[in-house]
Amino acid sequence: MPDPPPFVDIHCHLLPGLDDGAADWQETLAMARLAVADGISTVVVTPHQLGASVGNRADTIRALTVQLQEFLHEHHVALRVLPGADVRIEPDLVQRIQSGEVLTLADRRRHVLLELPHDVCFPLDSLLAGLKAAGMVGILSHPERNLRILAQGDLLHPLVHAGCLLQVTAGALVGTFGSRVMKFSQSLVRRGFVHFVATDAHGAKTRRPLLRRAFKQVAALAGYPTAVDLCCGNPALVLSGGTILRRHVEPKESRVAGWLRRKKAG
Repeated sequence: MPDPPPFVDIHCHLLPGLDDGAADWQETLAMARLAVADGISTVVVTPHQLGASVGNRADTIRALTVQLQEFLHEHHVALRVLPGADVRIEPDLVQRIQSGEVLTLADRRRHVLLELPHDVCFPLDSLLAGLKAAGMVGILSHPERNLRILAQGDLLHPLVHAGCLLQVTAGALVGTFGSRVMKFSQSLVRRGFVHFVATDAHGAKTRRPLLRRAFKQVAALAGYPTAVDLCCGNPALVLSGGTILRRHVEPKESRVAGWLRRKKAG
């Protein structure tokens, strides 16, 4: 397998002291060095916004990102960082983005990283339609770790068909969150549901900013070109506010439908 292009990570809690990610500048530096050593060239920093992190203001994130870029330059770490946020879904989200209160990925006013509560999945039709009307696209972060979706995977079908993009966590694909999450995330890749693989890194010792193992896993599951799309090409399009091509999604056949089809064929 050839060496991949530089990785782009669109979900990483790299900014120090804002949420449950890097605790301080030293941990941020350690995480950045890990990312570069693993082949990551660009990171969109995504501290939590809204929900329990309502105090994380867009202007604070922007300013701290500029400070981080200077800090990395001073320490000779060749990592580009751009502002963004991991946004908890709330009813007035579109308006809060338009007002500038909530950040989009790379601050492009194009792609919004959306986070559901850990154990709840509710209809997003209205939100996705509102984002589309405003010229934006939702990216649902780590659906493979949402307990409701994990138990009922077909909840993702209407979301994807409504134009929502999906970001799976690199660690999920290689077993960091257990075998059940790994099998589910791998099945999403095989079936064409996934548009991005990102680290969702929170530290330098656990949940680290690493993509290479996940890249190899995606290549084994769906081929090298797909791995490049999910870890490099599509994330790079987010940086420019470009359009992500939707991947083919094959609805999973129910057991009853499969039995009837086989019975008819036999």
